[in-house]
Amino acid sequence: MLSKLNQVQREAATYLDGPLLVLAGAGSGKTRVITHKIAYLLEERGYLARNIAAITFTNKAANEMRERVGTLLQGKNTKGLMVSTFHSLGMNILRAEANLLGYKKQFSIFDSSDTWKIFSELTNSGDKQEIRELQTQISNWKSSFITPDLAMENADNDETKIHARIYTRYQETLRAYQAVDFDDLIHLPVVLFKQHSEALLRWQMKIHYLLIDEYQDTNDCQYQLTKLLAGERAAFTAVGDDDQAIYAWRGASIENLHNLRNDHSNLRVIKLEQNYRSSQRILKVANHLINHNTKVFEKKLWSDHGIGDTIRVYAARDDENEAESVVMKLMAHKFEHRTKYADYAILYRSNHLSRAFEEQLRAQHVPYTVSGGTSFFDRAEIKDIISYLRLIVNSDDDPAFIRAITTPKRGIGNA
Repeated sequence: MLSKLNQVQREAATYLDGPLLVLAGAGSGKTRVITHKIAYLLEERGYLARNIAAITFTNKAANEMRERVGTLLQGKNTKGLMVSTFHSLGMNILRAEANLLGYKKQFSIFDSSDTWKIFSELTNSGDKQEIRELQTQISNWKSSFITPDLAMENADNDETKIHARIYTRYQETLRAYQAVDFDDLIHLPVVLFKQHSEALLRWQMKIHYLLIDEYQDTNDCQYQLTKLLAGERAAFTAVGDDDQAIYAWRGASIENLHNLRNDHSNLRVIKLEQNYRSSQRILKVANHLINHNTKVFEKKLWSDHGIGDTIRVYAARDDENEAESVVMKLMAHKFEHRTKYADYAILYRSNHLSRAFEEQLRAQHVPYTVSGGTSFFDRAEIKDIISYLRLIVNSDDDPAFIRAITTPKRGIGNA
């Protein structure tokens, strides 16, 4: 089962003598380590599937992890294995323990569009920038485990005081609707475990081994949640890379990697430094750039994939010139090497940058698809249907009631 792992990966997958931090550089096989460790716990160490939890940040990553474990175990019983996002785990905890926090099990979960409407009403404003800043501020407060009272106490200017007052009213509104937002799915389990030791003990007895992916992206609240779940036993493996920490803008703290050492004196650190994805030239350039970063842990990626092609940097005059140059180079390369259009990909930083590339691709009759787009659950018709379902399970959900009663249009609106 572990034969396909290199020596360092195998060491990380089998280490169970205490808390473990796996420093996994880009392309070093971190998901392989996590999935093989789950299989190792089940097959070799006698753990039950229902007593293992693996936490990651996206549904896509969770699904991939679940599929890989299934492939490794070849159809053996993995019923009860918890492979989920932080938010999904938090939701399961709250559903099971809702009564301890004064919620009913069928509480609603408000997305950003639901909370946008609440903030719009509380501020009596339609200013998108103002509401977006308010949403971000309150989200950051929750991620940092700052209550409305503490936010007000720490407010050092009039704007922050206004936001803190709205924060208080926002929480009261959510409670009246028997609803939580996405930040509450992580914030409230921490509140629960700190206030109700019996609930914490139940979940510590339930989760005997904890694996956490992308640890460098955790915020203060997520750090506290995993620390509470691991308890004094500290049977966990955290996988992360300080050089891939890119979410500080939404509350992620790279210090959480450093804090592991402060909280666990017996922490073992294993570094995955062999890259299976890139050529030596790419890694040399990446290492040179990354050396300018503030380091929590030192490591250096290497590869046996050969030197690789020369890296070219092109400074274009403007967006149109950049797009034209990229498409011309793509077409020339395709002609020279007799490849297929499906062999190429164009990466750009933000969705709005696709326009110039799409225009050039269309002009040259190059077939293409754009990856991403509007989420299925963000479509208006899907939100309409879900509003009826939310109202069925939670009669206190006023935003769902308003959407249901006004869609399709029935002549009902503001007086």
